[in-house]
Amino acid sequence: MTQATVAADQTPSSSAFRAPSPSWVRAISPYVAGKPIEDVARELGLAPETIVKLASNENPLGMPASAREALGRAASDLGRYPDANGFALKEALSKRFGLPMEWITLGNGSNDILELAAHAFLEPGKCAIYSQYSFAVYELATQAVGAKAVVTPAKDYGHDLQAMLAAVTPETHLVFIANPNNPTGTFLPYAEIEHFLRALPRHVVCVLDEAYNEYLPSELRVDTARWVERYPNLLISRTFSKAYGLAGLRVGYGLAQPEVTGLLNRIRQPFNVNSLAQAAAVAALADEAFLAKSYELNRAGLQQIGAALTDLGLQWVPSFGNFILFKVGEDAGAGSRVNQALLKQGVIVRPVGNYGLPQWIRVSIGLPEENMRFVHALRAALA
Repeated sequence: MTQATVAADQTPSSSAFRAPSPSWVRAISPYVAGKPIEDVARELGLAPETIVKLASNENPLGMPASAREALGRAASDLGRYPDANGFALKEALSKRFGLPMEWITLGNGSNDILELAAHAFLEPGKCAIYSQYSFAVYELATQAVGAKAVVTPAKDYGHDLQAMLAAVTPETHLVFIANPNNPTGTFLPYAEIEHFLRALPRHVVCVLDEAYNEYLPSELRVDTARWVERYPNLLISRTFSKAYGLAGLRVGYGLAQPEVTGLLNRIRQPFNVNSLAQAAAVAALADEAFLAKSYELNRAGLQQIGAALTDLGLQWVPSFGNFILFKVGEDAGAGSRVNQALLKQGVIVRPVGNYGLPQWIRVSIGLPEENMRFVHALRAALA
């Protein structure tokens, strides 16, 4: 018998191994992201440059030039670790929101902040509350730590704050609220959220997820950073992935009082935000012109696609984010069927059957010509 044969005989088959893992981890359904352009091109034999991706709520303007220039400067020092404390970015955020730097936690995207909150405040036997049709990561973060999820019924495709408040028990340690909400685009008036915060027991931490805050009209915005000063159990989560155009760099942040941020930083991975992301975020945060352009483009796109969906006779949910949720049929296979028809035409959108909405599709706002490409493809898909 050769040495190779002996080695092969001693190698256990993959089917014989069962990794030791908690039952709650095995129960998790992995997050399903929007299809990449390269995957669609390969699977359907399409030229990548002909494909329009409107699936992941990305900024169609891409990265601002100011951030691109900052990347070039930061790239000269990539042989060294990033600033683990993120001083420059925290300093910029501190000046923007008028909060001390120690009230800020940096994350590898705002997803990181959500997951840190779950790890800091949940454990088996404790509960997290979130709404039906809210961001999938709330469920994933809760399951990952073995905690119990309490899902309250949606109200008009958004949060029912009274139902969420009624669901609070002594075992409740965390509540997730998205405003605007993804994937439905709904918005809660801030007066209602503050009323909820005043009524929420102090043993419950509320994560206010404001990933799409920069897309809100000025008349609807509230300086929620001031709420952090009043409510010690409030954690605000935001991101540079949407309006600031830095989705590929993965940088987000949380705002909270030191009792909360101190716990998040105990479990935050060292160097969780890389040097390029930090430099680009500092530049993007200061680029008011780019942010204004992103906002105006999005408002026009919401009107463009909303009008087209109405012309097609489709039901859709008025959105305060950079996407629109719309219904394409009554049967459970409608969303998947129309999605496939769109893919064959080189248009990538987001079916939301995993959110319990199998008849619905979410489309991100793109450039005007991308929006029109989607409208023409949708008309053909429905026909």
